[in-house]
Amino acid sequence: MVHTAVASAAGLVEPEPPSILSKAFDLLRAFNESARVMTLSELARAANLPKSTVHRLLARLVDLDVIEHHTQGYRLSLSMIQLGATTPAAGLRELAAPHLGALLNFTGHTVHLGVLRHFEVVCLDRLSPRGRTESLSAIGARLPVNCTALGRALLAHEDLNHLKAELPSPLPQLSPHSTSNVDDFIAELHQARARGLAYAVDEPQAGMSCIAAPIIKQGLAPRAIAAISVTFPTGSPDVAKIEGAVRHTAGRLSVDATGHAVSRERWLPFDEIVES
Repeated sequence: MVHTAVASAAGLVEPEPPSILSKAFDLLRAFNESARVMTLSELARAANLPKSTVHRLLARLVDLDVIEHHTQGYRLSLSMIQLGATTPAAGLRELAAPHLGALLNFTGHTVHLGVLRHFEVVCLDRLSPRGRTESLSAIGARLPVNCTALGRALLAHEDLNHLKAELPSPLPQLSPHSTSNVDDFIAELHQARARGLAYAVDEPQAGMSCIAAPIIKQGLAPRAIAAISVTFPTGSPDVAKIEGAVRHTAGRLSVDATGHAVSRERWLPFDEIVES
């Protein structure tokens, strides 16, 4: 075992092939909002796995009630809802749900709830106007923090001096408008902190802009536990209306979050950004 570990560290041993468990998770991740029911062939392509492997995995996952066999293919089972409801993020989504609904109804544009995971923003929830989707960020999607208004709103309340030393350089870019220079990005975070709002113009999606604000849980060390945003077409005349609505909604959510007697760890299930 020691010889194998040393050889592996030296790059002399080939990495282990994916395990059955990792392949099963690749299969589960193939399902998304636009593909809730998938055929065996579609799953094999999406998970990049042989059909024979997918067939065996599906049979076992159906037996375990993780996946259901549908007349048109396969879908995640209802038991997955029970598992999802036990995550710390589920409580945050439940708290935010009525506020997000009100924000959607008032602005008429797509709204998001997001949290940090290292240097990425994870979309916990998204509500869109009926028949219209103004965002490519599906629930569970991850985007670089520097490419979203949600990321700027969340990071603006971190220790920016420490953050500057931790950020990767250059920062990733998803569009020509993404800020790749760390110093420039830190300057944007200072502005977001001062304004209480963060902005993204034509990123990560061309033609769409976003305004976000943090949800602050007060205490001995106030922290942004999440952020909300509204996505709208660039150049929309609704900017001032959206700014006020986002600021008001984030303030209401901050009061609600602070009123819950829960630990910081529970409210920050993805808070691993600068902590070692």
